[in-house]
Amino acid sequence: MRCIQCGSLEDKVIDSRMSKDGTTTRRRRECLQCNYRYTTYEQIERTELRVVKRDGTRQTLNREKLLRGLVKACEKRPVSMDRLDRAVEEILAELHKDHLAECPSDIIGVKVMDKLHDIDPVAYVRYVSVYRQFEDVGEFIREIQKLEHRSHTNALQRPLFKD
Repeated sequence: MRCIQCGSLEDKVIDSRMSKDGTTTRRRRECLQCNYRYTTYEQIERTELRVVKRDGTRQTLNREKLLRGLVKACEKRPVSMDRLDRAVEEILAELHKDHLAECPSDIIGVKVMDKLHDIDPVAYVRYVSVYRQFEDVGEFIREIQKLEHRSHTNALQRPLFKD
């Protein structure tokens, strides 16, 4: 790694830690030239996934753009950045598993909506209103009514009745 302080390529790793989900390694480094300490992150390089937009154009899937959409939907909501980062990683993992090289943008939108539904209902409605291009209050009301009727299951909760 090139030191961001002096540009030297000589450094030593002081500490390495694996992320909670095991997808990233965090390394603390010290430059042997100027003793500046910095952090690097190492992760598996995935094949480049391309998004097929509604108009037929194709572009590279941008992780940061996906995260910005989630952050915007969750603005001023009690949702941590860590949770949003995990959601992005889960979406990307699903997309890489499901599709080889290209993915229609509507599939990505559905996956984002599903994650937001589990994370925060207000953020979910915000995202859906933009994604589906709501034009009147009635569409908001119908979506909120659907949200109220949709069952929200908790994987840790045991069923009340046995079959």
